Amino acid sequence: MADVEQIYEQYFQDVYLFALSLSRNKQIAEEITQETFVKAVKNINQFKGNCKISVWLCQIAKNTYFTYMDKQKRYEPGDPQEKIQGNSLTIEQKLIDKTEALRIHKLLHSLKEPYKEVFTLRVFGELSFDHISEVFGRTESWARVTFHRARNIIQDLLMEED
Repeated sequence: MADVEQIYEQYFQDVYLFALSLSRNKQIAEEITQETFVKAVKNINQFKGNCKISVWLCQIAKNTYFTYMDKQKRYEPGDPQEKIQGNSLTIEQKLIDKTEALRIHKLLHSLKEPYKEVFTLRVFGELSFDHISEVFGRTESWARVTFHRARNIIQDLLMEED
């Protein structure tokens, strides 16, 4: 096992960019990245080596981010619509409309993994298929196929609702 400093030096940028893709906020991404490495050091004995260290660190970052967001929702006063709008940055055309974005978020929440995470990383995180494949330790074509399947599932569910 490489020493902690070497892991930090080698993977800091990847974890930071991943956290930034989730949060879309530099300060939050920095906090998430720091917290990720603190948790990784505390739990290094739980790393079994069955995936790349970068994948393990990104999983910690993702869980840390979602925990952070849950805490923010509990403690931030304000209009829930504003929070939804802030998290629904658009790439796909239907996400421009707040109502449509909320519908898609609800449908996305019901998707099974890895479809949910791949779609989220691609659309909201704006990650390339290459980066998504690295996160999952899979091929780029796997990331492309998984994304397109997820998008098709969401489109089918939207049509069923209409």
